[in-house]
Amino acid sequence: MTYDLQIIRSSRKTLAIQVVSGQQVVVRAPRQLSAAAIDAFLLEHQDWIALHLQKAALREKEKAQVIPFTQEEIRALARQAADALPPLCARYARQMGVAYRRITIRSQKTRWGSCSRQGNLNFNCLLMRCPQEVREYVVVHELCHLKEMNHSPRFWQAVKQVLPDYETPYRWLKTEGQKLIERLP
Repeated sequence: MTYDLQIIRSSRKTLAIQVVSGQQVVVRAPRQLSAAAIDAFLLEHQDWIALHLQKAALREKEKAQVIPFTQEEIRALARQAADALPPLCARYARQMGVAYRRITIRSQKTRWGSCSRQGNLNFNCLLMRCPQEVREYVVVHELCHLKEMNHSPRFWQAVKQVLPDYETPYRWLKTEGQKLIERLP
């Protein structure tokens, strides 16, 4: 199997492999580790590399077949989100006893929502293409960050207290949600 190999040396103590795209493999290695040790590591993990290169190639092929959202579709989703999400935030904020400052709607390729330390909430307009329970989960998730600015067990307990079955929409975002994000231009 052929692939492009990039070796990044740093002060780390362990070796790590990452398939970053198409046919590129990145190895992160300790600065002093010999090339022979890296070669042995690659040989030992050749099955893992082959599997992940195959998965990456399949994702690239699927991505090439994706029809991107038009700018008009994105604007329409942003308008819908600006109408639908603030009342949802207000309802859950009252229920949870938290206060936020402002809500911003964006078209984002990496996040469904975020909460700043100042209490500002940001949401992805693509939430309007998600089921209602997924929108509610993202709103509750971000509002819980007003209590816990991390993903500690206490944070997840706060989410579970409001949405006992939060794992279902969480899993939906990981699988189906990614397909939506891939349609962003």
